Amino acid sequence: MVSVAREAEPSHVDPSTSHSKPESESDRRRLVLIGDSTVKNGRGRGEGGLFGWGQVIDKHFDPEKLEVENRALGGRSSRTYLTEGLWQKSLDRLREGDFVMMQFGHNDGGKMFEGDRPRASIKGNGDESIDGVMDATGKAETVRSFGWYLRKYVADAKANGAIPIVLSQVPRDRWQDGRVIRSDKDYGLWAREAAEQTGVLFIDLNEIVARRYEELGEAKVGRDLFTQNDWTHTNLEGAEINAACVVDGIKSLQECSLKDYLRKSPDDKRLSAWHFDSSQEFFREGFQQVRPDEKFLLQNGYGFLDSRSTASD
Repeated sequence: MVSVAREAEPSHVDPSTSHSKPESESDRRRLVLIGDSTVKNGRGRGEGGLFGWGQVIDKHFDPEKLEVENRALGGRSSRTYLTEGLWQKSLDRLREGDFVMMQFGHNDGGKMFEGDRPRASIKGNGDESIDGVMDATGKAETVRSFGWYLRKYVADAKANGAIPIVLSQVPRDRWQDGRVIRSDKDYGLWAREAAEQTGVLFIDLNEIVARRYEELGEAKVGRDLFTQNDWTHTNLEGAEINAACVVDGIKSLQECSLKDYLRKSPDDKRLSAWHFDSSQEFFREGFQQVRPDEKFLLQNGYGFLDSRSTASD
């Protein structure tokens, strides 16, 4: 699910994309997220009850050591995140030793030049290009492949001394024969190839999340993680599950210091004894299913307690 590679020298780096940072900025490391609405929906305020995983992943990190900047924007493809100037603004936030995680693919299909919202990239990971004129603006543009844009982000980030991590896109709530439909033959594959070509870290988030959904079951995923009329955007519970899957991917990376900034989980502490009864009779309407890795929260009233806590807390 996760491939690891050592960093290589960036290629085709534009010197104008390298920026110095003021010394007065925080000494904390920074994690910058770029992507589409599955990373940040709307303005990131839970509009319509929809959330991207980047809106909730900060709770997994130690805020004294790392700050998370979710600079994803809905409706953007790997191409338009660059051409609209969003990447340059994100790049300006990266300092040496910072991290950038990129996840695109959901918006990279469709029209390339026609219509009022052309955003498609060329399918694949090659170096080919297509020249055309945008119907909406009359401006000429050279369109590159999906993988090319990812490699551009990687090269620019590395030129700034940052550590890029490429992610395959989270899956939609689409199933076939009891299994989640993967993107392992298109955008997920091309993301992996781009990471391998540039020698950077890759998290197969598409596969990790798909397996998690299958554990939960098609009915629960559709009912509890997505809205009735939307198979792409998750609600808060779905975003939290996707964020936890991102964290699982980070933990699996052997050569990435980002996992050093994660909060300590219950498994990392000395814990008191507890008991969970997993008999099927408890998994019915009106009962709360508790996962074995959930930490105790006062607002929930259930979960693991550190052994240093008291029963009356």
